[in-house]
Amino acid sequence: MSKYLLSTDHKIICFQYMLTGMAMGLIGAFMAYVFRMQLAWPGSDVPFWGQVSPAEYNALVTNHGTIMIFWVAMPVLIAAFGNLCIPLMLGADDMVFPRINRLSFQVFFLSAVVLIASFLVEGGGFGGAWTAYPPLSAKAHYNLTPLGSTLWVIAVGLEFVAFLLGGINFVTTAMNARAPGLRMFDMPMVVWMIVIASILFMASVGPLIAGAVMLVFDQTVGTGFYDPATGGDPVLWQHLFWFFGHPEVYVVLLPAVGISLDIIPTFSRKKLFGYKTILYTAIATGVLSFFVWAHHQFVSGIDPRMANIFTVTTVLISVPLAEMTFAVIASLYGGKIQLTTPMLWALSFWAEFIIGGITGIFLGASGADIYFHDNYFVLAHFHYTFYPIAIIGTFAGFTYWFPKMFGRMMNEALGKIHFWVSITCYNAIFFPLFFLGLAGQHRRIYSYEHFPELALPEYQAIREFATTALIIMLLAQGVFFFNWVWSMFKGKPAGKNPWKANTLEWTTESPPGHGNWRHGEFPNCYRGPYEYSPEGREDDYWPQNEPPEGHEERVKPAAAPA
Repeated sequence: MSKYLLSTDHKIICFQYMLTGMAMGLIGAFMAYVFRMQLAWPGSDVPFWGQVSPAEYNALVTNHGTIMIFWVAMPVLIAAFGNLCIPLMLGADDMVFPRINRLSFQVFFLSAVVLIASFLVEGGGFGGAWTAYPPLSAKAHYNLTPLGSTLWVIAVGLEFVAFLLGGINFVTTAMNARAPGLRMFDMPMVVWMIVIASILFMASVGPLIAGAVMLVFDQTVGTGFYDPATGGDPVLWQHLFWFFGHPEVYVVLLPAVGISLDIIPTFSRKKLFGYKTILYTAIATGVLSFFVWAHHQFVSGIDPRMANIFTVTTVLISVPLAEMTFAVIASLYGGKIQLTTPMLWALSFWAEFIIGGITGIFLGASGADIYFHDNYFVLAHFHYTFYPIAIIGTFAGFTYWFPKMFGRMMNEALGKIHFWVSITCYNAIFFPLFFLGLAGQHRRIYSYEHFPELALPEYQAIREFATTALIIMLLAQGVFFFNWVWSMFKGKPAGKNPWKANTLEWTTESPPGHGNWRHGEFPNCYRGPYEYSPEGREDDYWPQNEPPEGHEERVKPAAAPA
């Protein structure tokens, strides 16, 4: 048992992060089911829950958002795929700091326990929204969850510590543990994107940690950092939160982008278009993400002249993302496209994310945002941004690397049934919510029966339609889990390289043993990761470790003397 619980093997830690993240995802999805049922049929008993009180509704909405961002998107996309891909794609036997890697997961797991425990204390889980704006979050007589709100902050703080530890490992391993001959610009996109995301997280999280410490002090020892009555300022929290919060979008976005960019060349059998351009635009996106936070505060009373500046920076950040999108289109153009399950997820990631990006332009413009702020337009935009990242990105990566993780192929028919039902229901849930937002429907209302002017039959019909779609989508996840378990034991044996891909993880056994390559026969690298359909070769792919005839072997340069 200690082999699995206390292992320092990066692959075991990958599974630990993935399983914990998916378990938390099920909890978060169940919360969404409960509060959507309350919105669609207010006052009725919700199956498997019962009556939903206003306090429970607030706690469910708050923790659904918190869990899906911090306990699903981050652990799966960054920690799980980072642990799986970085050593294998670099030709290394493990992370540079394996014990710190294990400690990172243990702290993360503790954070999940603390968050779940917050529902079991007096007053229940925190219900002040996932943004935790003071004074609602700072004073127990406002949020009515004195222990729940403090545990929520502690859980988020522990989760941040875990990802700081993990980020150090990812960056250091990419810098120091590459195979001989593997240059920086030979690294696959997913490795680059996780490294950039880790640096972005480390650069942005500090102010929020300081703000969280002040928030705990306000909650527990009576300080007033955010209380105007004692000289504090609640808007200070908004600045600290969103200075981290908007870069956080790109922290989880970039690994999902990297996953899709590794899948698309494999199944279009074409070289990735604009490798270096994509890298530079990813870095530009990360830098620009530090200059857009205040567009979340257009209604908090900031100077309109400042609002104009943040409108420009917000729209500006769409430029590098548009460049990435055109690079994807160019990588597909003229290719021999294979619509496998991973490819469907990778393509849908860009299709759905484009909708999130276009609708974000409205929210980045201060004049429009004042109307849309906190209504269902924001909610729909947010889910068209985060669902492709957290859910579609996860399914794309999981189905692509499943053969390497478990040594067997997933069932394609079940995979495509799961894809089409999930993607159809997802759009049925969230696209109609744009219309609720255009109609001015506020997103934080527990029951629209309390506001007869908003509870019009046509709007209520949209809520019922979206909730029904959600239930079907949740049921469809049973197909995925069945496919996962069935394929692990009964799937077709995968072999080393079932996709005929180029990157180094496909040169070792499936699944890889301890140390990743047998007898220490680590690969050398001779070229970039996306050499598909090269001229003059019989095969339409050219693995990174395959030396060209007569080519001089690249060797890892010796370390400089101290």
